[in-house]
Amino acid sequence: MFCSERLIIARQRRKLSGRELADRAGVTPVTVSKAENGHQVETSTVEKFADALDYPVCFFYKNGLEVVDAETVSFRSLKKMSAAERDASIAAGALGIELYDWIDKRFDLPKPDLIDLNKERSRPHVAARLLRQHWGLGDRPIGNVLKLLESKGVRVLSLSENTKNVDAYSFWRSDRPYVFLNQEKTAERSIFDSVHELGHLVLHHHAGARNDKGSEFQADQFASSFLMPEHDVKNEMSDVISPQQIIRAKKRWKVSAMALAYRLHGLNLISDWNYRSFCIHLGSLGYRSGEPDGVPRETSVALSKVLTALWTKRLTKVEIAKDLSVPIEEIESLIFGLAGPVTSTAISGRTLSLV
Repeated sequence: MFCSERLIIARQRRKLSGRELADRAGVTPVTVSKAENGHQVETSTVEKFADALDYPVCFFYKNGLEVVDAETVSFRSLKKMSAAERDASIAAGALGIELYDWIDKRFDLPKPDLIDLNKERSRPHVAARLLRQHWGLGDRPIGNVLKLLESKGVRVLSLSENTKNVDAYSFWRSDRPYVFLNQEKTAERSIFDSVHELGHLVLHHHAGARNDKGSEFQADQFASSFLMPEHDVKNEMSDVISPQQIIRAKKRWKVSAMALAYRLHGLNLISDWNYRSFCIHLGSLGYRSGEPDGVPRETSVALSKVLTALWTKRLTKVEIAKDLSVPIEEIESLIFGLAGPVTSTAISGRTLSLV
């Protein structure tokens, strides 16, 4: 039976309006509207939709996708993005859920181990410390943030929207946390984004998506405190007199120079005047728009191990796409920049160890 939700998802992934799809498919806008509102359509019309959207015909006849509710999604740059960019990103969430459902049927991934810190929303620095304590991290820098998140049951996927307007977003689905990252950002920005979204997941789980300045500030403060613990920063940088010290030290916490300067200022380790002066100097060196001499980009341990295990059975991303009845580029988009190189290392059994 034809699935209207899948037509909507495919149209949104192509960033098309209903009228634009009608023009491409050679049908009337009314036909598209009826199809998306649950009316059954003729096979010939579905074929036109599939051709216009470059999706397999069988995609539209599979069981309904779990459409991500826009009201539950925490976006970092909601005001900057267009409606088409927002819809395309959220539609990627539906495909990402289906991809991980496919993976979960074949592999035993770590169970979520996040705690509800909603009561600490007004004190995100406390929430960051509590989660670090829960995970037994102490005050040490985190070697690989994505590996840590995945080991705690967070499903991490990519947003390859080729736009700077979409940073990242996160949501809960069936008690499983999801984070989508734009891999077009610097490695440092992507790391910070991932922990910003972790902040949303633990601080705003039961508050729904709160795409406002207050919740964004809370998630930023959480990320800053989680990545750069107060005691460690104070031990390492008790006497900061130049921006060159920030440039040298930022790699310890794998953050941007600007993020470290902000953290130092927040901890009263540099004065207001020095903070402004350092930021101007760092900006002149290119640290406001990029990250010269940046850290290596982190990749997904879970996705890399899944692909490696599948490869030992001569199964590739093409077979995943066929099973899910989606274009191969959608699978590539979801794991873009995250999976890393597939190695020949075998994995015993179905359990993926990420620790």
